[in-house]
Amino acid sequence: MADKAQITSVEAIESFRAALIIFLGQARPVLEEVGNELSRTRVWLQNDQRMFWDHELRSRSRRLEEARQELFNATLSHLQTGTTAMLQLAVQRSQRAVNEAETKLKFLKRWDQELENRAAPLMKQTEQLHGFLAIDLTRAVGYLDQALRALDAYRNIAAPRSTMVPGGEPEKTEVQP
Repeated sequence: MADKAQITSVEAIESFRAALIIFLGQARPVLEEVGNELSRTRVWLQNDQRMFWDHELRSRSRRLEEARQELFNATLSHLQTGTTAMLQLAVQRSQRAVNEAETKLKFLKRWDQELENRAAPLMKQTEQLHGFLAIDLTRAVGYLDQALRALDAYRNIAAPRSTMVPGGEPEKTEVQP
């Protein structure tokens, strides 16, 4: 057995432990923010945008019906062809606006499905990483604490004492922990 404990890198373990704690403190909020961002995006797609485009579709459909009614009334009253042509253009514009709102709603439904399909596996991985950080790396910090305490106790063990034996050679005696 050596004369004394040869511990040379306790500081490296302490430094690693401190860096691990800092990493845990920074990584957890980032992972939580990822989940929050996904939730906000879902709410935006499923509620905000859906309500907006539903309202737009109703509003544009109402304007289309009004334009069609004006065109119908103008046709019945035999107004000038210039007025009828303007009313036909208004109907066409209103129809395009309704088509646009319907298209936007279809896109929203597809995006909502795409978000779920693409985000679900990634969120599962994020939750696994969060669990790893919360459980395994927290245990690792505890293990490093224990290792540092054990090394500190080991370092504090007194070196073996030498005594002179009658013959001139020192006798080594080991200190028992």
